[in-house]
Amino acid sequence: MRSCISLWIVVALVVPVLLSLRSPRGETQTTLSFSDSSSSFSVNLANSFPFNQRIRDGSNLQYDFYRDTCPQAETIVRSALTRIYFDHRDVAPALLRLFFHDCFIQGCDASLLLDENNGDRNRSVEKQAVPNQTLRGFDKIDLIKSEVEQACPGVVSCADIIALAARDSVLLAGGPFYPVLTGRRDSHQSFYEEATDQIPRPDDNVTRTLHLFNLRGFNARETVSLLGGHNIGKIGCDFIQQRLYNFQGTGQADPSIPLDFLGQMRQNCPDSRNMSSSSSSEDEFVTSKPVDSDHFAHSKMGISYMQALSSSVSSGAAFDTHYYQSLLRGRGLLFADQQLMAAEKTARLVSAYASDDGSTFRMDFARVMLKMSNLDVLTGQQGQVRLNCSLPVTS
Repeated sequence: MRSCISLWIVVALVVPVLLSLRSPRGETQTTLSFSDSSSSFSVNLANSFPFNQRIRDGSNLQYDFYRDTCPQAETIVRSALTRIYFDHRDVAPALLRLFFHDCFIQGCDASLLLDENNGDRNRSVEKQAVPNQTLRGFDKIDLIKSEVEQACPGVVSCADIIALAARDSVLLAGGPFYPVLTGRRDSHQSFYEEATDQIPRPDDNVTRTLHLFNLRGFNARETVSLLGGHNIGKIGCDFIQQRLYNFQGTGQADPSIPLDFLGQMRQNCPDSRNMSSSSSSEDEFVTSKPVDSDHFAHSKMGISYMQALSSSVSSGAAFDTHYYQSLLRGRGLLFADQQLMAAEKTARLVSAYASDDGSTFRMDFARVMLKMSNLDVLTGQQGQVRLNCSLPVTS
């Protein structure tokens, strides 16, 4: 009886995602399957990742992996995050961004959370890489992990907690539900160099953005839908200062920005070169990178000046298609975002997402977040389950 109930739960949760899996002609089809006999749900994404031999495609993950060892795990994560969300609404984009930064470098393995690298505190860790210096939400993951540990010590991985928290954050922010399989293990090492070099930057052109995502198995449509996660949160001025005042070293603004929009952004983000480096450390993390969940700071001037853009500039905070509508009007906040209009294929996708009631975007976003959550995961005897998310387990 329990097996039948679990199976029907899987079907009910996954049917909406299955409906979105029919790829346009010429694009790789992602397949989903589940086993009736074991009531386990798995994803076969092997054909979608022409990456390299390092790929672990998530096929060993399961629906409700902790059903015997910690059946309340997902409920604890959801309840803790819901409490946090109603006190700190900006936690949703923060955790979505945290999830992306972790998965984009060596897969969804919680390597981003480590404070030491393979037991060596003298080696740099991902947290210290410039693209990660404005990340927030580490303390929220630690809080959720502590509650899970109280119920089930040493059972639930930090990698699973990040993936579940990101899914529930999207849902709390008004985004679509998508199933998250579990059974990930945590990495024992961090990847500072890779994070420094391979995370997309706010000043990337469309060619580099597509290339970085393609290396991880994401086609153009999946990339454009993932970037739609930028429609929630806030963006710090440090991410757009160069575009507003010194685009590509010219000492001028990006000429592609409409003049009225340029004035609006400059009003919210004055030229930091003409201001004292005044912002206190308390202001360093005032942003969660709203429209920016997956572009990251490349500026070498650090993060001392962080002023949130107003809602009138960020075009709102709903999980809808305003991000794509802004790009059609040339009003993308980040150069890399606006660059989606610079290539015919991505421009067509932007137009398509902006043209309906948001259902196409939401379905595609759910599909690609499911795929992202299974990117290069550690399972089985690989990796470890950390007791403290910031420290590897040492023998």
